[in-house]
Amino acid sequence: MIKKYFTRKRIFFGVLLFSIISAIGTLLANSWVESYSKEFIPKNMSDLPNTKVGLLLGTARLVKGGRPNAYFYLRIKATVKLYEAGKIKYVLISGDNSRKDYSEPQDMMDELVARGIPASRIYLDYAGFRTLDSILRANKIFGQEEFIVISQRFHNERAIFIGRKKGLKVWGYNARDVRQMSGLKTKIREWFARDKVFIDLLFNVQPKFYGDPISIP
Repeated sequence: MIKKYFTRKRIFFGVLLFSIISAIGTLLANSWVESYSKEFIPKNMSDLPNTKVGLLLGTARLVKGGRPNAYFYLRIKATVKLYEAGKIKYVLISGDNSRKDYSEPQDMMDELVARGIPASRIYLDYAGFRTLDSILRANKIFGQEEFIVISQRFHNERAIFIGRKKGLKVWGYNARDVRQMSGLKTKIREWFARDKVFIDLLFNVQPKFYGDPISIP
């Protein structure tokens, strides 16, 4: 009985210690990503460099229940602003197209065209399953070494960290954030996604797919 008590006690303190270490690691990872990327996300659009390509990170047009996804439309709006200001000449949309009935890049392209960006100025990356994939494929497949990432700030910070650590000149333009319960859930997921960034970089994780090069003039 006494032996079982001490065994349970050791397990309890072991789990507690692991949880504390994990929490500290998550806090440090988030702090590092945020502080590192800060200088590459200017508050004013005018402080961004003029680049050939803006990399629009994909998300779904609709959320559960068929409601419009605020993240989608806010990113679209930010992309149009950036294009109309002459900061980018082309838009590369990178997102998930893992099912025939679901295509983040195509949905975003349709919306951008409806808002005045010519289809000839838009390129689609259907294999942007993760932020890591989107960043590395923008370089390896689409030949870009310098580009502006377009998403919400928390997402841009992680994308910039990945890109810069891979030797790319990545900047960020922030779409307006979502201040709803759905936004809170996304932020919580983002915290843990930043832990994985360091694992991916440590083990030099590559995109799920590469493929033939695609030239953006």
